[in-house]
Amino acid sequence: MKMRTTFLTLTLCLFGLSGFVYGAEVQKIGVVDLQQVIEKSNPGKRSSVEIKSQGKKMEEVLKEKGSEIEGLKKTLDQKALVMSDDARGAKEKDLRDKITEFKSLQKRYQDVLRELNINLSKQITQDVFEIVEGIGKAGGYSLIVDRRVGGVLYAPKAIDITDKVIEKYNALDAKRSKKEDASAKSKKKE
Repeated sequence: MKMRTTFLTLTLCLFGLSGFVYGAEVQKIGVVDLQQVIEKSNPGKRSSVEIKSQGKKMEEVLKEKGSEIEGLKKTLDQKALVMSDDARGAKEKDLRDKITEFKSLQKRYQDVLRELNINLSKQITQDVFEIVEGIGKAGGYSLIVDRRVGGVLYAPKAIDITDKVIEKYNALDAKRSKKEDASAKSKKKE
């Protein structure tokens, strides 16, 4: 009798534990490559074009200033021997001032580009995080990580949701563009 009770208890325990094993919830994990989203999404492409455009404009101004400095150096080198000490001193001071101004402008442009990059990236990142959160909630994901930041060395393509994020982000961008166009048209009519 005691053996039968023990057997019955063990059987119930095993079935009970197996219920936990079979009833365990499967965790759904996703991976997003944020850098790929930035490179392939329409807003990411636009921000890249804007940064490059601003950079080219600034580079042209710096080239012009650099040419001006080179011209002053050349003039100073050629005429230094025939100039009076005062005239040469004035030209050298002018050259030093131009070089200082050039370096200051170069640093200011770098800061402007860095700030522009940060602002555009911040908006894109914020939008992508909201999209990923929506996908995560709707898809029943337990965890979604950034491929590069999360230290993911390998992840099967089946759990990579990057293309889905890009698709949703492009759709969100198109919707925003339509709203902006509509509000611009209504302001124009007024």
